[in-house]
Amino acid sequence: MLKIGVLASGRGSNFQAVMDAIKDGRIKNAAIALLVTDKPDAYAIERARANAIPFVYLAPRDYPTKDAYFEKIARELAERGVGLVLLAGFMRIVRRPLLDAFPWKVMNIHPALLPSFPGLHGQRQAADYGVKISGCTVHFVDEGMDTGPIIIQAAVPVRHDDTEESLSERILEHEHRIYPEAVRLFAEGRLEVQGKKVVIKGFRSDEAALVNPPLENFYLS
Repeated sequence: MLKIGVLASGRGSNFQAVMDAIKDGRIKNAAIALLVTDKPDAYAIERARANAIPFVYLAPRDYPTKDAYFEKIARELAERGVGLVLLAGFMRIVRRPLLDAFPWKVMNIHPALLPSFPGLHGQRQAADYGVKISGCTVHFVDEGMDTGPIIIQAAVPVRHDDTEESLSERILEHEHRIYPEAVRLFAEGRLEVQGKKVVIKGFRSDEAALVNPPLENFYLS
């Protein structure tokens, strides 16, 4: 069975989405073994309690360096036999001690179509820039800021009157769809990192394209 560790700083809605996918059988032979949070009041803790999932609060200020902090996180996860680490709104850049302990076994979800709009407020960046299509990305984590190999993406049309809040809400719906799917593919042993690319075994892409605004709109009288 694949044991999963989750790192979260806030409400943990993607944490909940993965839990739900495990419960309803979309993700098989997997269980969440531990939640780690850097915030004592993170709502993700309440989600863990409601689902009888162990959790630990680790305060960064209690460690002399950032590396020491992530060494502690890595030990907590390793002690529970974790084989996959999920960042679910964890608001810290992951350091080498955790990445070395879990090579290509740390995933993140970002609310933009990477490599566009990395870092904080990807939805605001997209809305302000005026792009016609945004979305979300699940990727493996490396030492950069949202630069790791991409696993799966979902495209979301951007409306002319979108705000950061309205776009975020629609993107979040797709985050809750694609993050569990990436976990399922990992649990089934179907993901292979080849350089900067993630090869999905048994996957064949279709040629469908999302165009926004739809081309047919230009022909309306």
